[in-house]
Amino acid sequence: MQHRFLLGTRKGLFVVERTVHGWRSLPPHFPGLQIPAVLTDPRDGAWYAVVHHGHFGTKLHRSADSGRTWKEIAAPAFPPKPADAPEIRCPMRGVTIPWSVELAWCLEAGGDDQPGRLWCGTVPGGLFKSDNHGDSWSLVTGLWNRPERAKWFGGGYDYPGIHSILVDPRDPTRLGVGVSCGGYWVSEDDGATWANRSDGMRAAYLPPDQADDPDTQDPHRISRCLAEPDVLWCQHHNGIFRSTDDGRSWKAVPPPEPSGFGFAVAAHPIDPQTALFAPAEADVCRIPKAGRFVLTRTRDGGKGFETLTRGLPLDEAYDLVYRHGIDTDATGNRVAVGSTSGGVWVSEDGGDGWMPLPVRFPPVLTVRFV
Repeated sequence: MQHRFLLGTRKGLFVVERTVHGWRSLPPHFPGLQIPAVLTDPRDGAWYAVVHHGHFGTKLHRSADSGRTWKEIAAPAFPPKPADAPEIRCPMRGVTIPWSVELAWCLEAGGDDQPGRLWCGTVPGGLFKSDNHGDSWSLVTGLWNRPERAKWFGGGYDYPGIHSILVDPRDPTRLGVGVSCGGYWVSEDDGATWANRSDGMRAAYLPPDQADDPDTQDPHRISRCLAEPDVLWCQHHNGIFRSTDDGRSWKAVPPPEPSGFGFAVAAHPIDPQTALFAPAEADVCRIPKAGRFVLTRTRDGGKGFETLTRGLPLDEAYDLVYRHGIDTDATGNRVAVGSTSGGVWVSEDGGDGWMPLPVRFPPVLTVRFV
């Protein structure tokens, strides 16, 4: 099992490691700065951290020695805007979608046969590619130039954003991205062309005649079972959806108690029938129902759910889990969860029981096992 994980928080990057005495946290890297995304590259062991400096924008750092030293590298940036590029306005807010990176929201590594390949999803809905370990980036124009992008609008942020990048372990030239709010898009030719695969999702926040529009769906987070890559789990704004054909079709899962609303989902890496969720009260509340912080788990493909409580705070606990706030190790036995209230819990039995870390962290934005 993996013995370390990274916590990207609103005030720094923390390393949490397993010792003979339990889990401990080390002093933060980039203290005081927001860390919205991290990546530990399984191919060469490099660590990557997105560092958001507020007024000074987004920076990207790489470490080749497990965080002992960091080097600032290039951050994804849009090329100069062509003179004939159409102006696209957010359908909800009526404001122009910017031609600039407002936030780098997720990072993923390419395949084993793609040395140096990295992917980065951003707000306002741009996907970027690097083939030199992040020393330079290029905008994936095949997705950015899709005419359907004019229908995308902001979910968690004011502008649309790519929060999930799913590289197919069978063929890394096949990848999917989750867009809030724009649905699930798939490329089968390394990003050159794209198709929306959101059939079966339903957006109850839109008028009934528009609720099935694939281009305006709000998948909060999408996670793939690595052992059976055709199985995808989606925590959507309007419930939980599952696909068993790599997103070609989606089926709604009966909502679990206490809620089918939430932001995070972690597919079990080995068992395609198992996934973990962090429920919250919809829609404007966005806090645990009745002040009980619980997780839910299905082990039968979404037919039924267990409410996981052992070791979690069940009284006056208003912790919310963001989209990237749950991660599992490669076995699925170790799971880490971080909340917006700075609580972090670890399970070593797939979610049956949880141990709180004796640290109050800044609000947790992302959790990632090393």
